[in-house]
Amino acid sequence: MPDDQANPQRHIMDRAAKVLPAGGFGNFAADIVIARGDGSHVWDENGREYIDLLIGSGPMLLGHCHPEVVEAVMAQIPLGSTFFANNTRGIELAEQIVADIACAEKVRFVCSGSEADMYALRLCRACTGREKILKFEGGYHGMSDHGMMSLAPQKMVNYPVAVPDSAGILEAVKDSTIVAPFNEPETFVQLLDEYDGQIAGVIIEPLQRLIPPAPGWLELVRAETAKRGIVLVFDEVVTGYRLAYGGAQEKYGVTPDLCTLGKVIGGGYALAAIAGSDAIMAHFDKALAGDGFTYQVGTLSGNPVASVAGLKTMEILRRPGTYEQIRANGEHIMAAGLDAFAKVGLPVKAVGDVTLFDFVFTDKEVTNYRGVFGSDKRAEGRFNALLRERGILKPPGKMYVHHALTQSDLDHIAGAIGEAADIMAAEV
Repeated sequence: MPDDQANPQRHIMDRAAKVLPAGGFGNFAADIVIARGDGSHVWDENGREYIDLLIGSGPMLLGHCHPEVVEAVMAQIPLGSTFFANNTRGIELAEQIVADIACAEKVRFVCSGSEADMYALRLCRACTGREKILKFEGGYHGMSDHGMMSLAPQKMVNYPVAVPDSAGILEAVKDSTIVAPFNEPETFVQLLDEYDGQIAGVIIEPLQRLIPPAPGWLELVRAETAKRGIVLVFDEVVTGYRLAYGGAQEKYGVTPDLCTLGKVIGGGYALAAIAGSDAIMAHFDKALAGDGFTYQVGTLSGNPVASVAGLKTMEILRRPGTYEQIRANGEHIMAAGLDAFAKVGLPVKAVGDVTLFDFVFTDKEVTNYRGVFGSDKRAEGRFNALLRERGILKPPGKMYVHHALTQSDLDHIAGAIGEAADIMAAEV
């Protein structure tokens, strides 16, 4: 049998290597090619089945191809996929976001979280007349130049120096970015004092990648930014409609000036948004903003296909018991992992929320990026590989828990983690 028939995935990977840099899209590892997904499972091009804890990097909170979401999309497609003009479905989605999200009085759609974060920071500068942006080391805010400062620095430098995570970023962006440690109030306030009157906005993931806010941390960030006339942006591209129906704002009870949303709100299709107060969002309105007008357009922004997928996803999430089930799924996996590693005596912390977490291989408390940076990365890579061998598709650094996981899936995951823990302990 020819190799491309015996191993079709290998053949497709070889084709990809000829046309894609590093043989992939730049997202997940290029050593797997997904053919299809259904519910909690995906299949690669060789037909191997996996329980999916990647779920498209988060948007498929209901699992793949939820029948009601598919039905809504299929009903919309014959009516048109995009218009570069207002459409009723997009307006309905904006109305739903305003009803759901504490800070949202107006909404502007884009297609990706990166775009949403970029425009949110532009709004900060437009409405304050200031230039500097403060972000937190290890926080991910998309692929814009400001977003790619001190996301994952491999060399620790003194705060507030920003470290570019990519070639090609202007030196001026580095100079206009202030970097602070997450969950460290004293340093944060000192930096606000040092750069008083210069900071346009503070952007923060309320749950930073996986790291929960310490008690009082978000409240302090909100109070200090409000006192100084600094725009506070919650990056809720990941946490929106995941940590709770109203996102991190609902879960933690803190309301920013702006937030960015993505992933879940598009139901698996390309859609993201900036949402915030009337006064700030008015800078998108040329008739109201004057010299402060912030120009924004996008060919597919607010397209009706993504809008109906998002609306149906939100409708399902509002049903009684949905979030309870998602959280119960996460609690099951978290408890199984902690128990398995405790039995074999390997130091592990479960870091995150039960809807989004991972096992960090360290015996120290993890309160910011440097705690994750100092963990055992070799053990993390080995753990991920052992899960993959056992039919669990998991991204590096996190597990996306979702509603479609069945009891059979949870039992399989627990068993796979137990086997991985036994193997890793024997290798020490």
